[in-house]
Amino acid sequence: MKISVVSSVFGQMSLRESLAFLKSRGVGQLELGVGGYPGKAHADAQVLAKDADKRKALADTFGEAGMAISALAVHGNSVTPDKKAAAAFEADFRAAATLCGQLGVETLVTFSGCPGSDRDAKRPAWVTCSWPPEHADALAYQWEEVLIPYWRDACPRASDAGVGKIALEMHPGFCVYNPSTLLRLRAAAGPLIGANLDPSHLIWQGMDIVEVIRELKGAIHYFHAKDTALDPRNVRVNGVLDNGHYADVGGRAWTFRTMGYGLSELEWKRIFSALRVAGYDGTVSIEHEDPLMSVTEGLTKAIEFVKGVIFVESPLEMFWA
Repeated sequence: MKISVVSSVFGQMSLRESLAFLKSRGVGQLELGVGGYPGKAHADAQVLAKDADKRKALADTFGEAGMAISALAVHGNSVTPDKKAAAAFEADFRAAATLCGQLGVETLVTFSGCPGSDRDAKRPAWVTCSWPPEHADALAYQWEEVLIPYWRDACPRASDAGVGKIALEMHPGFCVYNPSTLLRLRAAAGPLIGANLDPSHLIWQGMDIVEVIRELKGAIHYFHAKDTALDPRNVRVNGVLDNGHYADVGGRAWTFRTMGYGLSELEWKRIFSALRVAGYDGTVSIEHEDPLMSVTEGLTKAIEFVKGVIFVESPLEMFWA
């Protein structure tokens, strides 16, 4: 396994400064945001896909730093009923797919997207209940008429462009937010679709990450290392569904935390062991969104924590077996 960091945390630093920071802490990869929600602070897929000189300059910057690109990130919602927003997300997604092929980056990280509830909707609608009946009708419309057709069209285009894996982050607010929805879309659109397994979004939903890994064996394309802490009192009072501001740490049911400040070290060791059993030996990309820590402190703590729990060498030959 190799350690990477999600680039959006470095929005106030140049790419060279970001790479130098990571290199000094023993990290050899960066997950590069190129559009959509991750932004374009360090790279713009729409520009780079059309400009060979700028692509070479980008590659040279990574090469001079002794760093690699673990994945391109272009999280977005190309199926939103907001046509202007959908067009912008789609333009970034298509450019990012082209850029993957041009740079030789296998993995493209994004969201599944979330349509509206019907043809006349103006905003996305995340449906999590099957009753009253209109919710089931909305789900059927979203999946059968929008989401599955979109990805059945998008996957071959991305593959032709050079994308080897589309890693969908299972994220509440989008149609793919847990293993069953991920596997449903994968079955419909093909194995290019797989999971960007980010435990932080699954922990607060009540999932056991080891069991999630077992369920998704063979369909895990990428891994985000981010922790979540639940506030037991707030959960007992209001449950885990929480739309309060992320800054209200004391009032929320759950909060994103730096690695080791939510789950225990033992639990993370079980998670990385389960990944190895499931055959995943790829990138572990740290995402820092802890509201209680600075970028420098949070990343430094997370990097050192991850170094202590992942596997970096191949397993020993079982001489005793």
